[in-house]
Amino acid sequence: MKLGEPSLDQLRIFLAVAEEGSFGAAARRIGRAVSAVSYGIAQMESQLGVTLFDREGSRRPVLTEEGRGLLAEAKGIADGIDTLLAKTRSLHAGLESEVSLVVDVMLPGEVTASVLREFRAMFPTVALRLQVEALGAVAACLLDGGADLAVGGPVLADHPELERQAIGEVELVPVAAPEHPLARKGVGPGESRKHLQLVLSDRSPLTEGREFSVLSPQSWRLADLGAKHALLKEGIGWGNMPRHTVSADIAEGRLCLLDLPEKPGANYTLSALWRRDARPGPATSWLIDAMRDRLGDCSAVEPSVAARG
Repeated sequence: MKLGEPSLDQLRIFLAVAEEGSFGAAARRIGRAVSAVSYGIAQMESQLGVTLFDREGSRRPVLTEEGRGLLAEAKGIADGIDTLLAKTRSLHAGLESEVSLVVDVMLPGEVTASVLREFRAMFPTVALRLQVEALGAVAACLLDGGADLAVGGPVLADHPELERQAIGEVELVPVAAPEHPLARKGVGPGESRKHLQLVLSDRSPLTEGREFSVLSPQSWRLADLGAKHALLKEGIGWGNMPRHTVSADIAEGRLCLLDLPEKPGANYTLSALWRRDARPGPATSWLIDAMRDRLGDCSAVEPSVAARG
């Protein structure tokens, strides 16, 4: 038996009858005559060679075993067409089909997660690619075309090819394990230079050779903030960390805030960055505003000083 190909209209009629439970209710829902609904079901049954609804002995059509088996596939096809049409309408309206976002490792993860949860609800047709980088590597993703929007620190804030909008700050604080010599009270000037400092390094050549809040000639360079965090808790060196990352460790005694005369901690300015030759679209602009609003809800909102350590 050669099977026919049901039309999208027939699939929608089939779904309407299955969901509404009657031909009449389905007809009202899709704005068609009952006869048109009945004809559509009959045509689909003829093309597929199956009976979709049992109409005998009852005024309400009941899905047959074959009908139940085909229901999920029919719904998947209709949903796919709806998504295609929604994305097409969005493209005609100027909405991006995809946004590539790169964020600084200093940005609180809960800020990123909550903003992207809202983004998915606001722009269900826009695909998103997310990268997490540190320091100059954030801006490098924009400059090499790998990202449309960045949320990054002050390292390359004034690059001539980038536009910048400050959206918030993250507080950096010097910390070490409780048993570290710098954790005691009364640390004198210059003492921090005698101890190993853990420094977040840049995977981008854009800031090669630049130093930010590096006090000690003894330093380990780490490209991963999580690794730095773990080493600090093990008592290996001292270093600056985002306060939101270490607040629980400080409260529970795994790390101590350091009272150093040099005051290496600072506020790390976060900015939205994009290429000057690429104007942000509606979804990208929404991300900028949402990140700024969410960071504004955070506690660390003092005037900023660029810092790294």
